[in-house]
Amino acid sequence: MRIGMIGLGRMGGNMMSRLRKKGHDVVGFDVSPESSRDVDSLESLISSLETPRTVWVMVPAGSATDTTVDALCGLLSEGDMVIDGGNTRYTDDVRHAEILGKKGIHFMDVGVSGGIWGNSRGYALMVGGSQYDFEKVSSIFEALKPDGEDGLVLAGPTGAGHFAKMVHNGIEYGMMQALGEGFETMMRSELIDDPAAVMTSWRKGSVVQSWLLDLFARAAQDDSTLQNMPAVANESGEAKWMVEAALELGVPVPVTATSLWARQVSRGAGADTLRVVSSLRAQFGGHITHESEK
Repeated sequence: MRIGMIGLGRMGGNMMSRLRKKGHDVVGFDVSPESSRDVDSLESLISSLETPRTVWVMVPAGSATDTTVDALCGLLSEGDMVIDGGNTRYTDDVRHAEILGKKGIHFMDVGVSGGIWGNSRGYALMVGGSQYDFEKVSSIFEALKPDGEDGLVLAGPTGAGHFAKMVHNGIEYGMMQALGEGFETMMRSELIDDPAAVMTSWRKGSVVQSWLLDLFARAAQDDSTLQNMPAVANESGEAKWMVEAALELGVPVPVTATSLWARQVSRGAGADTLRVVSSLRAQFGGHITHESEK
């Protein structure tokens, strides 16, 4: 297929590369002149594609995606298709589909997981949209997903792809938090000589073996205590959306919520909270936290 790719950052650029390696013709556009773009405007991108056109959007969620969808609505024609592969909130997908649908433009949302390794390993793809549209561009999905049977699913109608990716990221938060807590517990124990070696040993034969453990082993190879890494972990927003969605659905998600709070505290958001806690403990129980105990 010939497809347009909008947004050539770490994900979009690698996805364009994988599609080309799999034999697809990709025209890339990015607002940055320093990117690997083929054209310098959305207008040029659209004019380079034959109808019915397919355009894959990989830009930041929120206003950037809204602006891009609005612009495409004015440039595309009936029968064309827009695929949003960014981390858009699932509730926005319905709105985007309605905007594009008024002109007969098809829309699909795709949750994409694989990070910077997706170019070589393939991407896990969670798709939202109709069965008809899914089959129409299935060759694109097949090229992007890992080789083999797994890694691709039509999760449901519009919004389902990004909803599934939101849940995926919430689970990811919990898994990483658990690995981190286990590592710190061993770091503080006098019994364990090399916590990194212990965790690395779990990569084979253990019920907790995973790609995350493989990535941990890679990170710890040259820095077994990870002391050179900042103790700060940002959050993309999707775990927060999952907690909100779970509350609306009446589903308790304590693991996801706790891992989300931990990331927010790591950015200093909890500093004032902890000051209040320390002050109150000192007031009612005389518990004084000295600087050396922090």
